[in-house]
Amino acid sequence: MKHKLLFVLAFAGFLAGIAAAWVYGIQQPPQPPVFDPASNPYAHGVYATGIVESDQAAGSNINVYPDVSGAVTRVFVHDGDRVSRGQPLLTIDDAVQAATAAQLVAQADAAQSLLDELRAQPRPETLNVASAQVVAANASLKMAQDQFDKQKHAYEIDPKAVSRDTLDNAANGVAVARANLDVVTRQYTLTRAGAWSFDVRNQERQVEALRKAAEAATAQLGRYTLRAPADGMVLSVNTALGAYLSPQGVYDTYAQGSAPPLVLGTPSDQLAVRCYVDEILISHLPDLRGTKATMFIRGTAVQAELQFMRVQPYVTPKIQLTDQRTERVDVRVLPVLFRVVPQPGTRLYPGQIVDVYIAAK
Repeated sequence: MKHKLLFVLAFAGFLAGIAAAWVYGIQQPPQPPVFDPASNPYAHGVYATGIVESDQAAGSNINVYPDVSGAVTRVFVHDGDRVSRGQPLLTIDDAVQAATAAQLVAQADAAQSLLDELRAQPRPETLNVASAQVVAANASLKMAQDQFDKQKHAYEIDPKAVSRDTLDNAANGVAVARANLDVVTRQYTLTRAGAWSFDVRNQERQVEALRKAAEAATAQLGRYTLRAPADGMVLSVNTALGAYLSPQGVYDTYAQGSAPPLVLGTPSDQLAVRCYVDEILISHLPDLRGTKATMFIRGTAVQAELQFMRVQPYVTPKIQLTDQRTERVDVRVLPVLFRVVPQPGTRLYPGQIVDVYIAAK
């Protein structure tokens, strides 16, 4: 009985092996590709890796950095918003700078008031006081002179009637009164002349210096508002309310480095492609003016025509990697820029890597 059971099990295993061999030996038909891979549309074409960028005059996006440091108090834009040149993008806390500017403006106003006071001299009330002092000094001199004349006349009639000491005192009184009249007369002349021209000129320079300091502080105050340097679209907002900004940008927690607070570019219908042509293929390029080029979006069957813009005439090391196994990171490339011809339904974003074929010789 035991041998029969073993024979049955062995025979069942044999049949199972034959069935498995038959099932796994069936060849499955290949699955159709999700999309047609990019192929060279030209009889002679040069392949290049391209990166989509904004169609800027410099051929790249605009990274907006602040000139000052501080915490963000307001953010006026969001990703994808269209902005005009000069439009506010965000503001930084300017409380200290605003107080400094206000202080300098107040100091300039105070200096201006002192300058106006110097220019308004002589003050009528001060001039009236000086004039009254001259009148009083004249009266004192006349009284001293009359007293002296009386003493002298009596002395001439009878020398014993007036002592010599009394006569000398009267003469000294006249001299003192005359000197006092000369002092108050000079003081009146000085008062009537007004402020010294050198004092006025010095105060004018003080006012000018303080005005310029106030203007500089006010101009610096305007730097606490970041404005769009050109018309375009907000591609990325990398900051938020309360975040700390500096001229180095904002700290990115994920990348653990600095990033621009805002990145501006052109709308999606105004894009360019920066192609990196391998240095060994540069000799195959034709006269690029009027040449043809085609772009293929990776992972799709979408393609678009490209219009030549310019060449960056400087062969540089390739730093943009495409994760291809055959890619060499020590190669040098020539950047060539093309403008994307808008296609209905084509969706492109700056930063995408695309395949480009350039018609060659």
